[in-house]
Amino acid sequence: MNNSRRDFLQSIACGIPALGLVPGAEALAGPASAENLNAGQTARRDTVRASQNLALGETTYGKVRGYVHGEIYNFKGIPYGATTAGKARFMPPSKPAAWTGIRDTLTYGPVCPQKPNKGWGMEEYAFLYQWNDGFQGEDCLRLNIWTPAVNDHKKRPVMFWMHGGAFFSGSAQEHPSYDGENLSKLGDVVVVSVNHRLNAFGFLHLVEYGEAYAYSGNVGMLDLVEALEWVRDHIVGFGGDPGNVTIFGQSGGAAKVTTLMAMPSAKGLFHKAISQSSSTVQIATPDYAAGLTKLVLDELKINQSNIEKIHELPFQQIIQAGIAAEQRLGTQLPKGVGRAGWQPVVDGDVIPAHPFEPVVPEYSSHIPMLIGTNRNEASASINNAAMESLDEDGLRKKLAERFGDKSQQVYDTLRRVHVNAKPVEILSYISPYNPLAYLQAERKALQNAAPVYLYLFSWQTPVLDKRPRAFHCSEIPFVFANTDRCDTMTGGGEEARALADKMSKAWLSFARTGNPAHSGLPQWPDFTKNKGAMMVFDNKSEVRTEPDGEARKLLERVFYKRDF
Repeated sequence: MNNSRRDFLQSIACGIPALGLVPGAEALAGPASAENLNAGQTARRDTVRASQNLALGETTYGKVRGYVHGEIYNFKGIPYGATTAGKARFMPPSKPAAWTGIRDTLTYGPVCPQKPNKGWGMEEYAFLYQWNDGFQGEDCLRLNIWTPAVNDHKKRPVMFWMHGGAFFSGSAQEHPSYDGENLSKLGDVVVVSVNHRLNAFGFLHLVEYGEAYAYSGNVGMLDLVEALEWVRDHIVGFGGDPGNVTIFGQSGGAAKVTTLMAMPSAKGLFHKAISQSSSTVQIATPDYAAGLTKLVLDELKINQSNIEKIHELPFQQIIQAGIAAEQRLGTQLPKGVGRAGWQPVVDGDVIPAHPFEPVVPEYSSHIPMLIGTNRNEASASINNAAMESLDEDGLRKKLAERFGDKSQQVYDTLRRVHVNAKPVEILSYISPYNPLAYLQAERKALQNAAPVYLYLFSWQTPVLDKRPRAFHCSEIPFVFANTDRCDTMTGGGEEARALADKMSKAWLSFARTGNPAHSGLPQWPDFTKNKGAMMVFDNKSEVRTEPDGEARKLLERVFYKRDF
């Protein structure tokens, strides 16, 4: 099974204190809330201001200039590393060269070269997601900052966002939900997002082709460590606290969260972690990574004798070779490999062991975690309205196509747990995300060293006749208080804004204190102490204890143990 975000979707058709205003800023039109922010009720000064002497930031490498929108300073495309082209390909990141004068950081930087986004050919997906694919280039080690102030000597929590797209695609600007302005304004926090190397550029395991390539299979993750080091060294000047950094991400971004927790070089660079819709417990073994790498090199007609050639090829040629290699490799997974295709590798050095297999590394034991998924991760009718008419016989047939002689067991188990669900909804529950989120929480809780909180996002979108339901990625606009910005996904409106206020404040509270509780939600038990408890986010949010029961256990065997 392909666990990447886009391909997966396509293949299955303590309370927050009163939030003060930034000094000198005009008052909001109403109380500080996601509802007001989403509705655009920001104030009379909610305009863009950009000039030569405004929004200036200091870095070790030179000054940068951003702009101000309303009360929030925006800096986009700041280099945290040097270009990764040419001789720097497949090498660990290096520091950017210093510059003189003031560098403009007004627009997003290049995104890592990657294969075309198939979603544009699927009208309803494109409508929902409204992707911004940006422009590709190997000078892609860039980060973006949203902050209420610069150089004000105030230490705000830092929320470090990593984009989805598995480990092969995506960027910090690919979706409008990723914009950090509303979250920064609502919570008086600094939001950072980041681009880094992906696919072959980030994870080509060339260790057999020379000592220089010892880390090549994990340079995409080393980029993220480099970005976190940049935050540690510079974020004070942008109003942030390097001693209170929360890493968070969704899908592939959440897989990066859990992988960073398994990297000794990342220790001390972050202090809390949020994993949204990830199934990553294991990553690649050296043999699997080497096999994929060999297929790429065969496509490029490169071997041990001419390996230097790989630094001279146009990046488009490497992308095409990577596509062909993935197709040849297929999606069958050997034991001990967590997903198909490009991903980090357990190399015994950069990543000594699998992130959550068999346990969470001890050096991450003190990191509180917030883990969760969406109710209908495998939404089956977004791009196929006819699936809404699927009957029980049709459901059995679909399950038989997927699970063969085990399909009756799958049908019986899920139908017992979800008695009133439509057949198409039963299909939407069959994904690795939900059962493995529970497994991640269990293993983190076993350390008994830091709290773990579990959630389930169940809110159903009204758009496209409600067919997408609580689909993969649909919680992101709520986390960022961007439901109006993402109205093609949420429908906009009061109902979505009200839930966004609850969810974004939970994420902000967690970033500030390590506890997502706040006065707008029911009491949220710690999974570490109350196994199985999760917050179910909906129009009426409530705490439930393992609502999927035996269905969750069965799907864990299907997607993780592979022995059912």
